[in-house]
Amino acid sequence: MKDVKDMGEPNVNIAALIGSRICHDLISPIGAINNGLELLEMSGAREGPEMALISESCADATARIRFFRVAFGAAPEGRDIGSGELRDIIAPLVRPGRHRIDWRPEEPLSRAEAQIGFLALLCAESALPRGGEIVIDRVADRWVVRASGDDISTECRGWLAMEHPGMAADLPPARVQFLLLPQVAAALGRQVEVRRDDTWLELKI
Repeated sequence: MKDVKDMGEPNVNIAALIGSRICHDLISPIGAINNGLELLEMSGAREGPEMALISESCADATARIRFFRVAFGAAPEGRDIGSGELRDIIAPLVRPGRHRIDWRPEEPLSRAEAQIGFLALLCAESALPRGGEIVIDRVADRWVVRASGDDISTECRGWLAMEHPGMAADLPPARVQFLLLPQVAAALGRQVEVRRDDTWLELKI
């Protein structure tokens, strides 16, 4: 029988599998709605703000699910993701006039590496409440994610939880990336380093 202390890692894997399952089960019905909208347009259905709203909502949901599948889903070995596909996943999530995201890695990445990049992006985004620029790069096989803007905010408890795991209690669901990023990094033998100033913040993983 396994000792109780050995049960922590499987719990992390279970959470990732749950994320993958949710994304997998949601993408099909949303895709069906998109197909239905295309059929309505082909049949000459009247266009209007209602149809536009449904179409935009479906596109947004699809984009978020694709992103969340990489960020929060299981990261099986043996399948790399190309830089073009990763940029395609990120592009629909950029809010015009709010955030500029510069994804620089050109090489294909394993799912585990892509997961680190996406989680770091979510953490960096939370530090820019008024918008700004996020540059995601890899230097000497380490992630370097830099956020810059007029107002850098690291007041949320997520930053404390990431740097001090003992302070992770009572984080809201919207900050789960701060809990997951150190664990995913540790699985690859790395730590998350955070540097910050009034106008910029940098994560090294």
